Amino acid sequence: MSSVTHRYSLPVSSAEISTIDPQRLIEVERKHKQLIEFLESHNFDALLLQKPENLAWFTAGGDFTRMGSSEPAGAIFITPSARLLATNSIDAARIFDREIPGFGFQVKERPWHESPETLIEDLCRSRRVASDTGQNGTKEVSLHLKNLRVGLAERECLLLRELGRQVLHAVEATARHLQRGQSESEVAAQLTHRLIKHNIAPERIQVLADGQGQRYPSWSYGNDPVERYCVISAVGRRDGLHVGVSRTVSFGALPRSVRDAHFRVMLVQATGMYFSQPDWEMYEIWNRIQRIYEKFGHPLEWRRAEQASVLGYKSSEVPLVPNSQFRLEKNMALHWHPSIGAASVGDSILVKEDGFELLTPLEEWPKIKIEVKGVPIYRPDILQRPE
Repeated sequence: MSSVTHRYSLPVSSAEISTIDPQRLIEVERKHKQLIEFLESHNFDALLLQKPENLAWFTAGGDFTRMGSSEPAGAIFITPSARLLATNSIDAARIFDREIPGFGFQVKERPWHESPETLIEDLCRSRRVASDTGQNGTKEVSLHLKNLRVGLAERECLLLRELGRQVLHAVEATARHLQRGQSESEVAAQLTHRLIKHNIAPERIQVLADGQGQRYPSWSYGNDPVERYCVISAVGRRDGLHVGVSRTVSFGALPRSVRDAHFRVMLVQATGMYFSQPDWEMYEIWNRIQRIYEKFGHPLEWRRAEQASVLGYKSSEVPLVPNSQFRLEKNMALHWHPSIGAASVGDSILVKEDGFELLTPLEEWPKIKIEVKGVPIYRPDILQRPE
């Protein structure tokens, strides 16, 4: 195996190469210190990161995927005294210049025609190494890394707020410009265009025409035309972070059964948001929303689809499930997206000490006031367009 090691001591800045973000650098240094403490307390020599969510977390938003795919194009090898990018000769310059500029990384690259495993094996040889995959004789520590990821720093919260507003705008603008008879795929293309225009990766797009969600809750989009109403949903990713939102639009008035289902699912969502509080375990929140389902005659509706999850560097870090003892903390983010039949509603929030913060606030959209324990929570109604 042949390899080349680079180390740059000075920041690079030009029209082509990203300048250093001092706040990102501070965050990388802080996370490195966290991992040094972990390595020393568990008697590890190094930590190998290969999963995109951990690479993005450690580099404060770096994208290590091969452009146009979800395939990782590199790995990071961390010791108490160094952080090293291990990659190939094709992706080395892009990752180093664009994703981790001036962040104190060494680069060890291999020719593109050699196996990436050879480089990883060379780094791990004769060392006690922890990793997020458990491969190459390393000790898997994914759970510990997830616990570090889900508690967001203030800079990450600021990024989520901006991302939430832009994902929301893309979804609501797409809904407002929807034309009757357009296919689901045409609507998905318009939504994708609005996201990519703002450098937001469309992690998940759903366009569910005329009750499609009742038949297929995990449907993405197809060739079916939108005739009466449509649920438009997106999970967008930028800087490694994720935000999700959904909105419903109709042409003319909808049957009472559909409107009733939409109102009830808003009650479920508002209840879940209200009880998403620091030090609450997930099963405690689950018990509250389950009572709403039971009260309105839908005791088993939750079995059809996911209800909510902690999000961050993955679109679903920790799912909301019965009996979960996962404990929420301040500055954790959640995507609440419950459904009843064809009706669904989705928004993202931050857990705060004095109540949740909505990351996807309503723009030019009709809303309904829901009260939970006397607290008004405004939720998105169905946008009714002329027939």
